[in-house]
Amino acid sequence: MSNSVVHHLLNRGFIRPVSFEHRNKLNSSCFPAAGKIGRSSVGTQLYGKGLKKAGRRLITETGRPVVSFVTRAVLTIDPASQTVEKFNLDGNIDLLVEVTSATVREVNIQIAHTSDSLLLHWGAIRDNKEKWVLPSRCPDRTINYKNRALRTPFVKSDGNSYLKLEIDDHAIHAIEFLIFDESRNKWYKSNGQNFRINLPMERNVDHNVSVPEDLVQIQSYLRWERNGKQNYSPEKEKEEYEVARSELREEMMRGASVEDLRAKLLKKDNTSDAPKSKGTSSSEQESQKKVSKQPEQKKYFSTEKIQRKGRDLNKLICKLVADFVDPKFISSTEPRALTTLELYARAKEEQETTPIFSKKTFKLEGSAILVLVTKLSGKTKIHLATDFKESITLHWALSQKGGEWLDPPSDKLPPNSLPVRGAVDTQLTITSTDLPSPVQTFELEIEGDSYKGMPFVLNVGERWIKNNDSDFYVDFAQEVKHVQKDNGDGKGTAKNLLDKIADLESEAQKSFMHRFNIAADLVDEAKNAGQLGFAGILVWMRFMATRQLVWNKSYNVKPREISQAQDRLTGGLQDVYASYPEYRELLRMIMSTVGRGGEGDVGQRIRDEILVIQSKNKCKGGMMEQWHQKLHNNTSPDDVVICQALMDYIKSDFDMSVYWKTLNDNGITKERLLSYDRAIRSEPSFGRDQKDGLLRDLGHYMRTLKAVHSGADLESAIQNCMGYQDDAKGFMVGVQINPISGLPSGYPDLLRFVLEHVEEKNVEPLLEGLLEARQELRPLLLKSHDRLKDLLFLDLALDSTVRTAIERGYEQLNTAGPEKIMYFISLVLENLALSSDDNEDLIYCLKGWQFALSMFKNKKDHWALYAKSVLDRSRLALASKAERYLEILQPSAEYLGSCLGVEQWAISIFTEEIIRAGSAAALSSLVNRLDPVLRQTANLGSWQVISPVEVVGYVIVVDELLTVQNKTYDRPTIIVANRVRGEEEIPDGAVAVLTPDMPDVLSHVSVRARNGKICFATCFDSGILSDLQAMDGKLLSLKPTSADVVYREVNDSELSNLSLDNLEDAPPSISLVKKQFVGRYAISSEEFTNDLVGAKSRNIGYLKGKVPSWVGIPTSVALPFGVFEKVISEKANQEVSEKLQVLKKSLDEGDQDALGEIRKTVLGLVAPAELVEELKSTMKRSDMPWPGDEGEQRWEQAWAAIKKVWASKWNERAYFSTKKVKLDHDYLCMAVLVQEVINADYAFVIHTTNPSSGDSSEIYAEVVKGLGETLVGAYPGRSLSFITKKNNLDAPLVLGYPSKPIGLFIRRSIIFRSDSNGEDLEGYAGAGLYDSVPMDEEDKVVLDYTTDPLITDESFQKKILSDIARAGDAIEKLYGTAQDIEGVIRDGKLYVVQTRPQV
Repeated sequence: MSNSVVHHLLNRGFIRPVSFEHRNKLNSSCFPAAGKIGRSSVGTQLYGKGLKKAGRRLITETGRPVVSFVTRAVLTIDPASQTVEKFNLDGNIDLLVEVTSATVREVNIQIAHTSDSLLLHWGAIRDNKEKWVLPSRCPDRTINYKNRALRTPFVKSDGNSYLKLEIDDHAIHAIEFLIFDESRNKWYKSNGQNFRINLPMERNVDHNVSVPEDLVQIQSYLRWERNGKQNYSPEKEKEEYEVARSELREEMMRGASVEDLRAKLLKKDNTSDAPKSKGTSSSEQESQKKVSKQPEQKKYFSTEKIQRKGRDLNKLICKLVADFVDPKFISSTEPRALTTLELYARAKEEQETTPIFSKKTFKLEGSAILVLVTKLSGKTKIHLATDFKESITLHWALSQKGGEWLDPPSDKLPPNSLPVRGAVDTQLTITSTDLPSPVQTFELEIEGDSYKGMPFVLNVGERWIKNNDSDFYVDFAQEVKHVQKDNGDGKGTAKNLLDKIADLESEAQKSFMHRFNIAADLVDEAKNAGQLGFAGILVWMRFMATRQLVWNKSYNVKPREISQAQDRLTGGLQDVYASYPEYRELLRMIMSTVGRGGEGDVGQRIRDEILVIQSKNKCKGGMMEQWHQKLHNNTSPDDVVICQALMDYIKSDFDMSVYWKTLNDNGITKERLLSYDRAIRSEPSFGRDQKDGLLRDLGHYMRTLKAVHSGADLESAIQNCMGYQDDAKGFMVGVQINPISGLPSGYPDLLRFVLEHVEEKNVEPLLEGLLEARQELRPLLLKSHDRLKDLLFLDLALDSTVRTAIERGYEQLNTAGPEKIMYFISLVLENLALSSDDNEDLIYCLKGWQFALSMFKNKKDHWALYAKSVLDRSRLALASKAERYLEILQPSAEYLGSCLGVEQWAISIFTEEIIRAGSAAALSSLVNRLDPVLRQTANLGSWQVISPVEVVGYVIVVDELLTVQNKTYDRPTIIVANRVRGEEEIPDGAVAVLTPDMPDVLSHVSVRARNGKICFATCFDSGILSDLQAMDGKLLSLKPTSADVVYREVNDSELSNLSLDNLEDAPPSISLVKKQFVGRYAISSEEFTNDLVGAKSRNIGYLKGKVPSWVGIPTSVALPFGVFEKVISEKANQEVSEKLQVLKKSLDEGDQDALGEIRKTVLGLVAPAELVEELKSTMKRSDMPWPGDEGEQRWEQAWAAIKKVWASKWNERAYFSTKKVKLDHDYLCMAVLVQEVINADYAFVIHTTNPSSGDSSEIYAEVVKGLGETLVGAYPGRSLSFITKKNNLDAPLVLGYPSKPIGLFIRRSIIFRSDSNGEDLEGYAGAGLYDSVPMDEEDKVVLDYTTDPLITDESFQKKILSDIARAGDAIEKLYGTAQDIEGVIRDGKLYVVQTRPQV
């Protein structure tokens, strides 16, 4: 009803003014100047269900209704006129509000109810802002409540309660309030919301006030959008345009300025406490917001395919790695105190001799229910316990299938049970023995297996407690494979934060608004906890997003309030993103689980637009009305799925099975629909005449839903960043609402290209467009921006669409050649790199794929071999990323999931599902497609045989060889190990090791396999590997060739025959000769003899002066045998010596932990002065730098390195290796070879007889970039490998290109090499068991092979590899036997650092 009609009725006397006899006295100022506040937590969290508005009718003098009117309408009246509003509280209490207009406006409130504790909880609305302000003029006894609201007591009189407010601030245009009965702790509200009374405004504003046309156009557009984007006639367009103008003019007449209107329409926060840009002129603001057609910008792509810009990929490298843990937030050494229920569960599990069949905890507000099920010999026992304080009655039954309630056998009822109508009521028994507080328990034993489960609910007095509006259910038909674990001690997590989250979960379950606001409050605490803090927030939010946590528990929240809470949380995350770049990857994942949210209007449109859909399409009943009620009560991400299911159902010509398939595929079952506070019970039912209109309107509605709930939705993300724009008619053409400023030139066209191709079958142009859009957006994400989170959600949407496009494109790759697959891999890898904080390795993999593509296009012979190395490196990068995620996220998932009662299966696969949801899973799938193609092209076969030995043995499957290296198998065993690092021992009894991992042919484990006549091979074919793993426990025969392994299942007789043959080849016994101290602490290379040093030192001394001049030999000195023992015997080291004796005794008695303590104890040795002086003089005489010349600290570093070499005698690997071959460990003596470190460009290892084939006419070598430790140590990836015929050393043949991601480099320094008397014994591969320690730490460098001339320059490669081969040939001729040689190359010069006989 228009204001003029109301005015007319008032003047005619049809509305009787209410006479208030009581008037309150007012203070001019009851407290200091009012500060602006947000809506109080009371205003949003204490909405109840008891308050209902009356019929909102105008009352005549006779009491009859004359005309209804909308309570919240603005009534602008003359100074003498009045506004009256009537409400009804709790059905029988009248609330009457009268507003009079004068210089000071009066608000008189009357309640037909008296109470000594009745309060008005209120605030005012000023300047068109949502936040409450506190008027300075207020009645007596008014108090400021937490600086968020005012509280004024009512005055009683004649059975009523009265209050008068006087408002003298003319900028205030409304008051809002709640009624609070303090003694009853009861709130009265208006349909679950604040009461709102609009105040009359002064009308001294010019009625002809001018409203800018651009704002009228925006207002027109918003009205059109709210009305469902209907097709208007020219007359209707004109009418709508003028209505929009009138609405804006009325706001200006109520005091709003043009800038207020502009800020409101542009969704800009205009509060005084919000940051404002300085010096922003009106014209500048207008430039940020275009409402007319945008000028055409230059396109850099055609309609079919974009032209991607050339970029330096090195500029995309990001090395932001957060510290893994902050000691302040690691759990203390004392574990968390267990709750009463957890203590009960532990005691019950210890009492039970039967294994736990299933265990489940139901979390309730402030309490929990524990259910344990055991099964044995046809008997099922159910133990139920709860820590509820009130007395509990269990209302229960049994079922043979889901949803049933069957009477239990009467002879099996527990004590205190009473059968009632198809169920049983059992009073729980109180148990308190040895527990901090009592628990209530129930036990039931059932014989046979006819019953499959037990449904139940709890009764407390007159209150029923259910499982989120459904029955609780105990399933004892299907065993829970992963019984829920105890919480543990939270090691490796931000435990304090996770404990707080667990404590707040019952509050968070009330609604999304509560959860998001709690999360926003915890952002600062997460920031203080560092990486693990945000890992905890991510785990919590993802448990929510995957429906592991309750979304809503009987709490009504407006969509606008949910979107505001989302906006608050994502705004806080945005601020951290801008200031702490090392957390960006985690923050992106958190934001993707939360959704975008908004400042209120987008959320409110969820309510508004469903009404428009129902009205326009005449579908106000049934399922649509139930969904409407659900949306009004609490909207959630499920609504996106429901909307999609409705559209799929309509598109399928109303096939109901399609509706349910869409719902079920997205995790929404019939039971879930029924579990909502406003249940959806009906199926949709539409007529064919409704089809087109519903599809159109639901499509528009989907955008609104996704704008709130789906931060990764592409269309809504683009719309949000580019401004709301539509190809409409008339005045709506080209309207853009709130576009982001500063976007790259041509960006709108690029995004339009993406949208145009988003559903095309050929996904290649789409992928190129998506990645170009991400690349263009990236610079804006790296700096502060007032709309940073909107840009982030756009980037998340682009990222997500890459993944879905790739999955859609798998079909077109089925017949594609290697070039296409490699190109797709490069696109997905680029996408993954753009989403990763630490992406250097990924960028170099991407450059590797691009180089492989160029080799393919240029028809290089080795393109497939090189591409295989890039593929292997890409796999390593994916594995490394997965391990990093597992390390960061899984402990938090385990701890928090246990605290919150999340199903164990969901906890166990948490990190796996995170990885599956990202680009890494798509990349892995593409790599697996390409691998067999490359192996076939490069003639690599399915195997690389490292040690070709025929064997028969029983298969055992393990995850890592490292975990079984110290085992002894009592029968011949073939180990199939998923992981082999390269430096493990092969366990006793093992006859073969097969792995998909890629240890170097010359790694320690490879050498030991060949020396021990153990079959060792890498399997590249996942099908073959799966087949071998499926043969776990079976007896197999392996017959390897140089490039294949033939296997078959055999019987025990073949094993017996093989065992007899092996007896003839028993290894000879070996022994050590104990060395003595000969009175020398240091010797030069000229003094190296068998009595003083090991073979490593002697061989270096022998080579000096005998190898060709172009082969360098580093200058060396040594600390000879016996020096270690001499140092221990010194008086200054007596305490260390005594401790070592005790530890050695413990070790001899089987305490393996003593090994680590021995190594630590050795580091406490003090250097005798004689040792220091003698070593100094020896090194200087040999022209080696003396570390002490650079300061005492440098000598201390050198001395620490020497002690580490000695301590490596007690490495686990070395110790157990000597024990296996029955060497006396006490007789093992350690000399130390001291050499100047050559800062190598490359390091190599040569075997002058091919170790894989045994061909003595071939030299086999491996080369790595940097120091050689990455070749012989446990560094993942392969080295460059090649062979050369000895009769043609200038023709090296590359067998494999490098895939090692890391190279080691070092400053000019000294290295101290182990040189024991047990390293080169015949029949024992002792080399590499002990440590060589540089004085300075090596720098780890991520390698870019596309800039390495050894890969890219064929002539350089040929020269280096030929030089290595010639050096090997020369040294073999010098010794007359096959040699195992280590060396380096620096600035093109080759150095040999050690050689030994090849074994």
